[in-house]
Parts: sequence; structure tokens; C-alpha cells
Amino acid sequence: MAKKPAKKAPAKTAAPKENFERPPQPTRYQASQDELLEFYKQMLLIRRFEERAGQLYGLGLIGGFCHLYIGQEAVAVGLQSAMTVGKDSVITGYRDHGHMLAYGIDPNVIMAELTGRAAGISKGKGGSMHMFSVEHGFYGGHGIVGAQVSLGTGLAFKHQYSEDGGVNLSYFGDGAANQGQVYESFNMAELWNLPIIYAIENNHYAMGTSVKRHSSEPELYKRGESFQIPGIQVDGMDVLAVRGAAEVALEWTRSGKGPILLELMTYRYRGHSMSDPAKYRTRDEVEGFRGERDPLEQAKQELLSMGASEDDLKAIDKEIKERVKEAADFAEHAPEPEPSELYTDVLVENY
Repeated sequence: MAKKPAKKAPAKTAAPKENFERPPQPTRYQASQDELLEFYKQMLLIRRFEERAGQLYGLGLIGGFCHLYIGQEAVAVGLQSAMTVGKDSVITGYRDHGHMLAYGIDPNVIMAELTGRAAGISKGKGGSMHMFSVEHGFYGGHGIVGAQVSLGTGLAFKHQYSEDGGVNLSYFGDGAANQGQVYESFNMAELWNLPIIYAIENNHYAMGTSVKRHSSEPELYKRGESFQIPGIQVDGMDVLAVRGAAEVALEWTRSGKGPILLELMTYRYRGHSMSDPAKYRTRDEVEGFRGERDPLEQAKQELLSMGASEDDLKAIDKEIKERVKEAADFAEHAPEPEPSELYTDVLVENY
């Protein structure tokens, strides 16, 4: 029998061409001692505030859900310290207390909102997951996973339409990165050349499933490639690395080059929410991040190497603990909303 002709080897697929402009790779921000001290104070305020919020939740003074930001402080502080309050806008998911503090919002009104008091930033009706401040350009906490990305894209369109020079910063997590509306938003943002920074806070576990199990492409900074949106992966445990990336991203968007995607590699020390025992990861893993990568400890050691004294840093910690205690006392003693408040801020359409 005649031999069958050998099969031809499949043709090699050409490597994709670099057919769109990309920003320069960011460098670590060169902060002065005073600047780094301010970043450290902001991160410490978030840490101590969240620890206190966890205590109040355990005492039953915070109802519903409560998602803490402990471990991720360098992301919010590094990014938002580069933005202009009132000019730029920020929107995030339901893990929102830290972002509000990083934008300079009063801890008293945030804690009062957590405890459902009338003095809260959303009049006690938003709770942990739905805080809002038009004055600061902070458009929430949102409970629907990934929904804030579409809303943030709309805010970016508002900045472009009104020609106010603002940029929108839209946060979402590694789990939300798989939502369909995220990619619809990417497509529109690039087509319309919108001034928006998409910031993926990759804390490795979404609600409790590791990135490698829930994402076929685990390097999330590449998710904008098919839309010609450049992406950068950043050490989200280093506040100066994050600030350096923020500088590049803001320069990109403010110069009219459209959207950009940042993947911040970070880690939360608590479970997804206060009701999550986090049994999907080991204690050794969590302690490894705490011991070797903690953003506050890294900043503290750098400050000491720059000449700051241990006593001064201890005094700052004491001062911030007192400030958080004051916020908690304010929240505990503030009155609850009047029953009539149920009927305010509700859209009513007459037929």
C-alpha cells in the first residue's frame, strides 16, 4: 500500500503586533519625608478605623454587611493622594470606607453611617456599602458586583462632556473583572477616548475563590488589550509604587489619551466580609503577608531610615487611635434617623 503523505505542520500564528501606544513603565514615587509621613498617617487612619469598625460590628452596633479594607490601605492612599478632590471623581464597590477616608472625608460621618445614624454621610440609610459624597466627588459604594465600572465610565463621560479637566477613578476587584458590563464599559471608554483609570484591586481571592480558579487569564492588567487599553501591574502593598503608577495613569488620561488599566496586587487580611471565616486560605499565608509585605510596616521602616524617630511614630499612632475613638463615640451617641426620613431621597414618578 502506498504511504499516506505526511501531514503538514500547522502554520505558526504571528505574534500580535504592538499596534497602539502605551504609557511608560512607572517608577516608584520619590517622596520627601513629610510626604511619606502623610501617606503613613492616612494608611494608619484607615487601619485603625477599620479595626474599630470590626469591633463595633461584633458588638452589634453595625448591622447588615461590613467589608473591611485592612491590608489594602496602600492602594487607596497611593492612588487618591495624586487626585484632586472636587475635580476628579472616585467610585468603588462595597468595600468603601478606606476610599472615603483616603479622599479626606470626616471619620465621624463615615462611622455614623456605618452605625445607621442621621449624622451619617448618607443620612444613615446607606450603611457600610452605600456611602456617597457629591461634594468630594465620591460616588459610592455599590453593592452590585461590577456595576460601579459602568457608572464610573458614565462619570468619565461627564468629565469629558463638561470639559472640567477631571478624571474618574473606578475601582473593582479581581472577581468583578469577570463581569460582562466591565468589558462593555472598556469598549465604550476606548471608543470615546474617556478620561478614566480602571483600578483592579487584586486581593487574590475575590469573595473566596483564588484568581487562578476563577480567571482563565490571571494577569488582569492584560484584560484591556483587546480594546487597545494599556495595562500596568503594580505592587499594591507599597504606597510609593502605587503613587508612582498613579502619576503615570493621570498623565495619560489628562493628556487626552483615553482610558488606562491598573492592576494593584494587594491582600486583605480579613475575610470577604465580617461574616466570612476565610477558610479558603491558610493562616501561614495571611501571616506571611502581614509579616513581610504589610504596607504600614514598609512605610514605617522607610520613615525610620529617613530619620523619623520611633517615639514620634508611636505618638502619631496614639493620636490616630484617639481620633478613631472620637469617631466611634460620636457615632454611638448620634440620634437615629426620623421615621419620615424613609420617604426622602426617593425617586417618585407621577403617571
